[in-house]
Amino acid sequence: MSFAKKEYEFLKEIDISPRNIGCYVSGNWKANGPVISTINPANNQPIAEVVEGSLEDYEEGLKACAKASKLWMQMPAPKRGEIVRQIGDALRAKLQQLGRLVSLEMGKILPEGIGEVQEIIDMCDFAVGLSRQLNGSIIPSERPNHAMLEVWNPLGIVGVITAFNFPSAVLGWNACLALVCGNCVVWKGAPTTPLVTIAITKIVASVFENNNLPGAIFTSLCGGAEVGEAISKDTRIPLVSFTGSSKVGLMVQQIVNQRFGKCLLELSGNNAIIVMDDADIKLAVRSILFAAVGTAGQRCTTCRRLLLHEGIYEKVIEQLLVVYKQVKIGDPLEDGTLLGPLHTKTSRDNFVKGIEAIKSQGGKILTGGSAIESEGNFVHPTIVEISPDADIVKEELFAPVLYVMKFKTLPEAIEINNSVPQGLSSSIFTQRPEAIFKWIGPLGSDCGIVNVNIPTNGAEIGGAFGGEKATGGGREAGSDSWKQYMRRATCTINYGNELPLAQGINFG
Repeated sequence: MSFAKKEYEFLKEIDISPRNIGCYVSGNWKANGPVISTINPANNQPIAEVVEGSLEDYEEGLKACAKASKLWMQMPAPKRGEIVRQIGDALRAKLQQLGRLVSLEMGKILPEGIGEVQEIIDMCDFAVGLSRQLNGSIIPSERPNHAMLEVWNPLGIVGVITAFNFPSAVLGWNACLALVCGNCVVWKGAPTTPLVTIAITKIVASVFENNNLPGAIFTSLCGGAEVGEAISKDTRIPLVSFTGSSKVGLMVQQIVNQRFGKCLLELSGNNAIIVMDDADIKLAVRSILFAAVGTAGQRCTTCRRLLLHEGIYEKVIEQLLVVYKQVKIGDPLEDGTLLGPLHTKTSRDNFVKGIEAIKSQGGKILTGGSAIESEGNFVHPTIVEISPDADIVKEELFAPVLYVMKFKTLPEAIEINNSVPQGLSSSIFTQRPEAIFKWIGPLGSDCGIVNVNIPTNGAEIGGAFGGEKATGGGREAGSDSWKQYMRRATCTINYGNELPLAQGINFG
């Protein structure tokens, strides 16, 4: 296996071995499911083996988690914040190794892999401060000798189902907040990135163990769809956070809604960048390149549609074609690589099928448009001229394919931006204040992320992350996203001897 190669020796430093147990339940590593091999997408060679979990492992983990939640939710929030601080420090000590593992197993380039792990560390720092600011409101009462206030309490257990493209960061967005809010966490990582799930869990588990706290506060499972389905159906889990496709997210939402649970969904994106005729073209081109090619087009915030004002259309296209030809494609762990492989062979096949569909719907390939003959899942970054009305443009092709289209006026560009089912991220490049404020206003972008003079991807943790429409409507990370992980109680306290009723009602 690749594990034996010298360049993979770093795996030992994060306690990854040739054969790994894929479940951390009841504070123990155990698994009774099938044995799988995790694959390096750069050469399609196995890295290591993982024993997946079974539904029996899941059930044992949930029972222990439910028991541990009674202890964890009663611990003062700042004390919980201290545990999360220690988790951040433990991750920081293994930042480079974990970043390399993300790149190795997922396929994104090393700077992005390291940046993803840094994002969890940043979320830990954010959550530590938040642990002293889980504030409710004091509300003036209309009745004498009465006080009204809001109290926020933990939900109990939060289920987190993450996707392959951000196998660790999305966990951080959810788990750091869920933990400081007083919830236990049950994490099901993506089936194709189990080593990341195991490595992160071992670090988190060590912190709980070092503090003599039940390991069941953080439960982790590697497994297939049956584990995710179990989480969705489980009435012991009040909130399920799911990241993935709109199709699967809708199924999760329907299952959770049937039991009156809560859903936090981060689903598909079909993001557009608008470049106005007064834009800084050099800035726009650099931003478009990163937004469209970064992570091999496998970010939910990847720029998939580029809307160019007719006055600068040819100039932008010309510069894009130059920079696309300079993109270095190769092993994501090598210095200088800008474009790594797609995550799986299936992803590569979907790219090829997508290109065929694009051509059949009138798309004109300006550059790229083909897979690369190699052992890995490499493809050429692609630019396509196409009508905004083509059916393929409404879909999310999870690959480095950029659709380019022309517009005349800002209202026309906004209409095109809003014309797809998804509503995650969007961006405009312009210097005109009137265009900026129309873009971010009620008649502007209908997305959850509305940027100006920056790309559609690369969100900061301080702001709430998420989108509208088929993107799911969830919000993770910063701002007041913590409220989703808690239940609100409006409390009215009568400290007098009378019983005045609201709205002046007299009941005798």
